[in-house]
Amino acid sequence: MAEITADAVKKLRDRTGMQMMKCKTALVEANGDMEKAVDLLRKQNKEAQDKAAARETAEGRIGIFIDPAQKSGAIIELRCESAPVAKSDLFVKLASDLARQVAVKGATTPEALLAQPFIDKPSQTVHERIGEVVGLIKENMKPARMTKLTGLLGSYIHHDGATGVLLQVEGASADPQLLRDVCMHVTAARPTFARREDVPADRIAKEQEIAKAQLEADPKNKNKPPQILEKIAEGELG
Repeated sequence: MAEITADAVKKLRDRTGMQMMKCKTALVEANGDMEKAVDLLRKQNKEAQDKAAARETAEGRIGIFIDPAQKSGAIIELRCESAPVAKSDLFVKLASDLARQVAVKGATTPEALLAQPFIDKPSQTVHERIGEVVGLIKENMKPARMTKLTGLLGSYIHHDGATGVLLQVEGASADPQLLRDVCMHVTAARPTFARREDVPADRIAKEQEIAKAQLEADPKNKNKPPQILEKIAEGELG
């Protein structure tokens, strides 16, 4: 049997990111063959991923990446099973890595993203990269939604990681702090639409109807002319 040195275990850990004991066990099983040990760990990760795949992913976090030089960025929602895992360093880094993946490669669906070569290690797919983290943490993980934007960008991720905003603005330049402040406001207000012209006509009509009904129900407005109430309702809508 080949001697398994500490240096070999460290090299395998550096290549795979797996725990030292798992690396040593894989090297022992592979009789010291580094490539076979890598394949064994990848197989174990896939098996762990397959077992966890059916479990519900009710938690997660937002990952955001912006490249100011390229004027591109992306936001992604990465799901997992439990809140502690969503806050773990491994999961936070994975969310950030996948946001960068989307910003660079431009995936628009989870299926397309999972099939892409991982930008930090093209010899494996994104699915296999996620499998490495699943193998370490033993929880189901999967990307849910993602968007890539280009131009002047700002971002903000709330302290719990569950809410985030990637903002695109027009203009020649923009103050990063101002963009962050706007993103924080969006996080707090959760607006349905960015601009008035984006609001569908039927939604505007419904809001006008609600505003008028509220004004008419207020005793203070009993003797006000209809045209005044109409102006007040328009102001409320605005």
